[in-house]
Amino acid sequence: MKRKGLMGLALLLAAGRGQAQAPNTLTEAEQKDGWRLLFDGSTTSGWRGYRSPVMPAGWQVVDGALTRVDRATDIITTDQFRNFELSLEWKLTTPGGNSGIFYRATEEAEQIYFSGPEMQVLDDDVHPDGKSRLTSAGAAYGLYPAPLGAVKPLGEWNTARILVDGNHVVHWLNGVKMADYVMWSDDWRRRVNESKFKKWPEYAKAAEGHIGLQEHGGPVAFRNIKIKVLP
Repeated sequence: MKRKGLMGLALLLAAGRGQAQAPNTLTEAEQKDGWRLLFDGSTTSGWRGYRSPVMPAGWQVVDGALTRVDRATDIITTDQFRNFELSLEWKLTTPGGNSGIFYRATEEAEQIYFSGPEMQVLDDDVHPDGKSRLTSAGAAYGLYPAPLGAVKPLGEWNTARILVDGNHVVHWLNGVKMADYVMWSDDWRRRVNESKFKKWPEYAKAAEGHIGLQEHGGPVAFRNIKIKVLP
């Protein structure tokens, strides 16, 4: 009986390995838990240009990924979100690649980073921003540093998670906690006042806003973009 049980477990594990979840899909458990896709893997539905009603042509769906393929603008979700957990994968394919993931972004200002806090997307090995933990991959850009060693090599998919719950924000990259901060706290205000964001009164003031993906002059791809709205 013991041997049969072990054989059955081995077969079950083997079957599970052969049924990997397809990109840009939700498992039954995720659906029951309240997750929804922000990208369907085939179209740019649900996205548009920053301060524009249409999607810029420089963003296309390539091999199941929302990809910056040519000069464009930053893009945002058509929907806005207050409290949520966001999960996605990103990949850079050229040395020195740079992008970002914005949250609670609004459109009053000329640039998205005037209002939306950013989780940095970066080739740490080549881009100059990788020399500072404040501006390296996974950091709360310019404010809270990220630990070294979590980002994967160029050309590989990285998994990012962002929790935004009231004034509490946490970044993870490939399962490693990268930043954990309290928005509007005394510590946060001090850091903002010592950064370039002090110049922009709209910065991180909104309690609700768009998810944004940055166009920073080079190729970047995103997939498995999903969100769970929190109370």
